[in-house]
Formats: sequence, structure tokens, C-alpha cells
Amino acid sequence: MEGFLAMTKLRDDFFWGNSTSSMQTEGASTTGGKGPSVYDVRPATEQASDWSVAIDEYHRYPEDIALMKDLGMNFYRFQISWSRVQPTGEGAFNEEGIAFYDQLINNLLAAGIQPMICLYHFDMPLALAQKYNGFLDRHVVDAFYVYAQEMLKRFGDRVRYWITFNEQNLYSLQDAFVIAGYLEGPRSLHDLYQIQHNVALAHALVANTVHEDYPDLQIGGMVAYQQVYPATANPQDIAAVRRFKEYVMDNLVDIFTTGHYSPEVLNFMQREHLDDILKSDELAILADTRSDFLSFSYYSSTVLDSTKIPLGTVPNFYPQTGVGHNPYLPTNEWGWQVDPQGFNTVLHDLYNRGHVPVFPIENGIGLREEWDGEHMIADDVRIQYMREHIQAMEDAIDEGVDVLGYLGWGLIDIPSSQGNMDKRYGVVYVNRGNHDLKDLKRVPKKSYDWLKEVIHSNGAVL
Repeated sequence: MEGFLAMTKLRDDFFWGNSTSSMQTEGASTTGGKGPSVYDVRPATEQASDWSVAIDEYHRYPEDIALMKDLGMNFYRFQISWSRVQPTGEGAFNEEGIAFYDQLINNLLAAGIQPMICLYHFDMPLALAQKYNGFLDRHVVDAFYVYAQEMLKRFGDRVRYWITFNEQNLYSLQDAFVIAGYLEGPRSLHDLYQIQHNVALAHALVANTVHEDYPDLQIGGMVAYQQVYPATANPQDIAAVRRFKEYVMDNLVDIFTTGHYSPEVLNFMQREHLDDILKSDELAILADTRSDFLSFSYYSSTVLDSTKIPLGTVPNFYPQTGVGHNPYLPTNEWGWQVDPQGFNTVLHDLYNRGHVPVFPIENGIGLREEWDGEHMIADDVRIQYMREHIQAMEDAIDEGVDVLGYLGWGLIDIPSSQGNMDKRYGVVYVNRGNHDLKDLKRVPKKSYDWLKEVIHSNGAVL
């Protein structure tokens, strides 16, 4: 396959790999002693599947590890399903569920693939959501810490890289009321800030334990870090972008790397009578928090238009009304604007602010694709997307950014975060639709061979 030579020489231990979540891959939702999560009770819709099968990774992971090994991948970030290893989120652990991850890790290591564990990717054990309203309640913070300690004890001898929460800054947005196990309530500003604080506290408890008790392990924070542009040169647009980034992204980067809230966010919480959330003993736990790296997802950039945002809207809610369109960028079917230069900028921004190595662990583009059962899917748009983003990353490395690796999102097709199998990110096609499971056959696309050459050349051939 034709490629071009990149000028950057990546370090020999650069990580190339794949990222997934448990609910989007494993299936087997009632198998092996697994308890229900909040995802398991979500019904299928016209444009989305349920979560009972996903891509049946629970039974097929050896096949997918073989594909990753053939691609040359040396890193795989996956999520442990909390309710698979601890069915109700508290109390007894499920040895059969733990054995599944034990075997998965051993198979990855045997294939020369370094595992990274993510402890939580939105799928709260249903029992905790129903009993405590998820991370709104401090009890769930403590339950999460018990769960995390058990996973460290079971797998810390073989898994060096850890993250606690996928895209943790989403708990600063309206998304929090969907992903935190929050089943009922007014969705108030106080509830939002309590949730984001409790999740930050849960992360800090785990990160501090890793640094105290597991000095050979690495743990970092993870954010959905999106490049945001002002719609115009209007100073109000520029101010809106700055405030949004400070409240929703950079505040969390500060917590991850310095252990302290942004002064601006603290001041806001005091003005809005939210400072009862900030208890001295919990702030002391946060103060000890540090990150060995900053990991993040990046898919697209966005625009904020201050003229669309009602007066008095708090920065956390700006995207609900203020998102605009960038006429200089292509847009995919789902409205995501492709922006490799934004990726380069985010790498710089995170490294300059955090002063620790950065690690893009999700990147990719969703495309609508169908396989005719015979011919290879020619996903040239995906090749172009990945080529431009990898080149933007290599440019950032040339410019001084310390980057640990590059992980694509769902490089073997999985249902989207909304359960839509029609929105595909993979270089490997999985033969199923939203409602027709077909045979779940794995079929490499054109991008598979392209990516294989990129990885085997350690990024020298794009």
C-alpha cells in the first residue's frame, strides 16, 4: 500500500494500540455471574442496539488479540466492568468475572501487548444507581475505592498503566446526569458540582494509593479534551471559550497534576453557594494527587458563539446553546468537524499546562459502512483522517511535546456510545447491524493494511 515517509523518529518504546469499553465490546451481559449495569437495562431503539451482545468480546477476545498482534499493536486499553467483578458494586466479588480479566490480561501479555486498565466507563452497577443515585452519594465514592483496591491487588503485578475514569471532565457537563448513575433528581447545579467533586475525590483516592503502595505502576487522569474556537473575533466569543475550557477541561487538569481546583472555579463555587461541597478532609486528599501522565480523547473540534448563549448561563452549560459551525473544516455525518491541527494544539496545551507526558488514548472517525460479504471496504476517508492526525502528533513531538503513544478508538468495530452499530470506527469490520447480529465475523478493511504499515514502521511510513 502506498504511503509517504514521515520526518519524525519516534522513540523505540512508543505505544501503538486500541481503546475500548466493556459495555461496547464484551456482551455476555448475564453470563459468568455478572450483575446488571445501568447500560444493561437500556432498551434498543430504532437506531441503536441493546447491550446484551455488543461484539461478543467475552467469548471472542483471542481472535481480536490475534488481529491486534498482527497489526503490530503493543498496547490495549480496556475497561473492567465493575458489575462483572462485583455484581452489586459492593459486597462480595465475583471470582468468575475476575478470572475473565485475568485470562484476558495473560493473553495480551503473551501476544506482546501491554494492557491498560480503565476502572469506570459510564456503566455504574445498577444496584448502586438505584440505592444511592450513583456518584451523587459519597458512599459510592467509598465503594469505588474498595473495588479499585481489589483490582489493583489482583492485577497490579501485571498491569503497569491505569486510569480511573474515562473522559472524567464529562462529569462537569450535563452528561454527568447520564454517566454517573444518577437516576433521579432535579439535575441542579449543586448536584452537578457534587458529582464532579465526588468523581475527582474517587480518582484521588485511587491515584494516591497507587503512588503510595504500587510505586512501579503508572496512573494518570483522562479527559475528553476538545479544541474549542471562538465563532468570531468578538471579545465575548473569546471570553466564552476561555471560561468554558477553564471550567470543563483545565480545572480537572489542574486537579490531576497539582491537586488543587482552579482559583476561578473555586471563586465561582463560593459565589454560587456551592462551597459546602468542598470539605477540608476531602480537599486534603485531593491535594496529594499527582499524575504520571495525562491521557485524553480527541475526535474533533468545536466552535462557541456567545450570541447564542443566554445571559447568566454558567460555563458548564455553554455547549447546550452556544455550539456553532466552523466553515473551514470538513464535517462527518454526525456533525463532528475534522481538525488535525486542533489535535496538534491540544497536545501542546495539555503538555504545557500539565508538565507530564501526554497520551492520546482515543482518536478516530465514525463512518457509515456496509460490507457486501465479498469485497474489501475501501475506507479511504478513515485512512486520510488517521494519517493527518498521526502527522499532527508527530509534528507536536518534533516541537517538544512528550507523547507516550497513540491509541485509536474501537479499531475493531463496536457499537457507538449510544449503541449505534451504524457509526463505525474500526479498521476491522464486525459483521452485525443494530438489530441483526448476523455472524459477527471480523473483516479487515483497507485501512487495516495501511495502519499495519504505519505501526510496523513505528510511524515512519504514513
